[in-house]
Amino acid sequence: MSRLKDVRWNLQWEEEMIRAWEKEGLFAIRFNSDIGKILVIDTPPPYPSGRPHIGGAAHYAQIDMVARFYRMRGYNVIFPFYLDRNGLPVEVQVEKKYGINAHEVPREKFLEMCKTELDNLEKEFITVFRRWGMSFTYWDKGTDSEEYRAMTQRTFIDLWRRGLIYEAERPTLWCPRCRTALAEAEVEYKEGETYLNYIKFRVKETGEDIVIATTRPELLPATVAVIFNPDDERYKRLQGLHALVPPMWQEVPILPHPAANPKYGTGLVMISTFGDTRDLAIVNELKLPIKVIIDERGIIKEGPYAGLSIKEARSKIIEDLERAGLLIKKEHLTHTVPVCWRCGTPLEIITTRELFVHQLKFKEELLKMVDKMEFRPVEFKSVLKDWIKSLEFDWPISRRRYYATEVPLWYCKRGDSVEPIVPDGGRYYRPWRDEPPPEIKAKCPDGELVGDTRVLDTWFDSSISWMYASGYTKGLGIFERVYPDRILRPQGYEIIRTWLYYSLLRAYLLFNNLPFKYVRISGMGLDERGEAMHKSKGNIIDPMPPITKYGADAVRFWAAAAAKLGSDYRYLESLIKEGRDFVTKIWNISRFVSSFEEPASYKLMPIDRAMLAKTYAVAETVIKAYTDFDVYVPALTLYDFIWHEFADHYIELVKSRAYNREGIFSKEEQNGAIYTLYATLKYGLKLLAPIMPFVTDKVWRELYGRSIHRELIDDPPAEWQGDHSLLALAEKINKAVWKYKNSKGISLAAPLDADLYVPEQALQASEDLRLTHKVRAVRAGRGREQIDEEGLVWLG
Repeated sequence: MSRLKDVRWNLQWEEEMIRAWEKEGLFAIRFNSDIGKILVIDTPPPYPSGRPHIGGAAHYAQIDMVARFYRMRGYNVIFPFYLDRNGLPVEVQVEKKYGINAHEVPREKFLEMCKTELDNLEKEFITVFRRWGMSFTYWDKGTDSEEYRAMTQRTFIDLWRRGLIYEAERPTLWCPRCRTALAEAEVEYKEGETYLNYIKFRVKETGEDIVIATTRPELLPATVAVIFNPDDERYKRLQGLHALVPPMWQEVPILPHPAANPKYGTGLVMISTFGDTRDLAIVNELKLPIKVIIDERGIIKEGPYAGLSIKEARSKIIEDLERAGLLIKKEHLTHTVPVCWRCGTPLEIITTRELFVHQLKFKEELLKMVDKMEFRPVEFKSVLKDWIKSLEFDWPISRRRYYATEVPLWYCKRGDSVEPIVPDGGRYYRPWRDEPPPEIKAKCPDGELVGDTRVLDTWFDSSISWMYASGYTKGLGIFERVYPDRILRPQGYEIIRTWLYYSLLRAYLLFNNLPFKYVRISGMGLDERGEAMHKSKGNIIDPMPPITKYGADAVRFWAAAAAKLGSDYRYLESLIKEGRDFVTKIWNISRFVSSFEEPASYKLMPIDRAMLAKTYAVAETVIKAYTDFDVYVPALTLYDFIWHEFADHYIELVKSRAYNREGIFSKEEQNGAIYTLYATLKYGLKLLAPIMPFVTDKVWRELYGRSIHRELIDDPPAEWQGDHSLLALAEKINKAVWKYKNSKGISLAAPLDADLYVPEQALQASEDLRLTHKVRAVRAGRGREQIDEEGLVWLG
């Protein structure tokens, strides 16, 4: 055993540790069958649409802490890291960067631009995350690799053949800028300013005017009905009559329907195809005619306003209504608008031919599946359930974009008939570009084969990441061993309705099972003011400067200690500074302890047994929290235990006995203190290693010549278990004496010409207390002067 010679912790050692870990292959994935305990971490593949911010890095650092703990508990941890390189995020990034639209660039060229952008961003991610000390195994084959895309297409083919994917022409949520259909889960909502316009309609049968308020006057030409609430006495007389809709004066029925809110506007509501999902539901329910006037670009495609954008048409129709005396008034209104999750463009509902996955008819089964998963924290289970209950449409999975997994379909055209055909699966297909495989040609010998040009929703890819992480594409039999009971899904709450839900749906459809047993939900990283970090706000905090200034251990401590599991975590430089100071404290403690030889024989004093009992209790708390994928409780518990209970109190109490310069204690009693110092330090370092891997590993290597990350965190020795109240009592006595000395201007190291009176239990540590506080004697009972608030400690 060696002792720590360097006086101070050196930040440069962190980079030395990273190089050592990589050289030793410390965290390489072992796809083998000789280790019974396995944990697969379905690591969230991040969307690389820019440099990661510190909130995102902290999220992955928390996952890394879980992985490190389980390794040190003897698990073969499969912890891969790769990027989600498909879909709109990178496409929108490239479009913005180069001022282009994907639909206006040759497909091959646009794909190459996306790949180049992704390659550059991926290098940044890996550099940043490695410097943070993350111990994943990097897979350079992300979701755009042939390996992953072939897996995605194979699952598509399976679901298609079983009738779980179908093609249909129907209204879908549509982004005019991205020019693609979106799923309900891809819709975000933002507040916008608009006007509620009160417009005169006419009742055909009576000639009277009725007034209807709307925020979407441009959809007047697409209006197919007017509704009122069945309980609204003002309008019951209109049932069965017809309204004439300006400015084109088409005739539509006036119908009762509970969706009309009597307190909104005038209580009368125009139903258009399609203003929103409410309109869509009512049109379907009442079997109203469909009249779509907006095209894929968000342009009015028929009538007097043809060729105008939605915004232009809105202004022009209001102008025309005002001129004709049909606009009664306008009220300023703040309302929520559904927008595209990636570009923020307000969405429309248009009719297109898309591919859909059945989900509505499986809602009850999916809800039962949710109950079989274990959530940490448990309250997020209800969030997923509520989302499932709210679904109104099947999942549209086809996208009219480019950088994503291609739809593996060819169409056999024979005259007026068109038959979709899927290949056998097993490899990656690009129907828009590749020659049809032999099995496709064999099914269309006398027709024309046309490859599908669409791609799949990015969530159709990432929703099977748990299969990829579990070795499904490796063919080594590991998937069958771990699925689903040994798979952990760690993710943020903001993608419960997307990544988590779609993973559940896909696992149910593919295997009639869960995707994974365990779900760890974390909060979102916020800036110093408590606001979510976004480029548009200009409040992104770079993840590297704090590492350079304070070190990765310090920043990782903040990542663990900033908030309870499931809660948002705010960036606090003050907490990072505490982490830095904690690193220094650990180094100093280790230097002190290592100045003694670790003893072979010893006699434990009561205060030593109390310290070990406290270590046992702390270990139980910390191991249970880690096992439940929580790093917040371990971080705070270990900080308080190591710094305050161990360093501030126990070390101060036994320092004189450990040195034993005056020979007051026997060699065995002296060794009892030294043994306890080592036992507590070693166990504390191992418990802390998942959170602060650098300083703990450096200390361990210096003392024992090997990495702490190859050590096991066993349960604490049974003989340590016991009563630790003596330690708590000694802490109270220490605090009282130190406070008294400070109040009198006496140095803590100076003698105190007094007897120290304490509760009788504390006499078990009388010699340690006497030498620590340099008093004449330690006695039981009460002296002349009470020096603490509880009446436990007296001087005399």
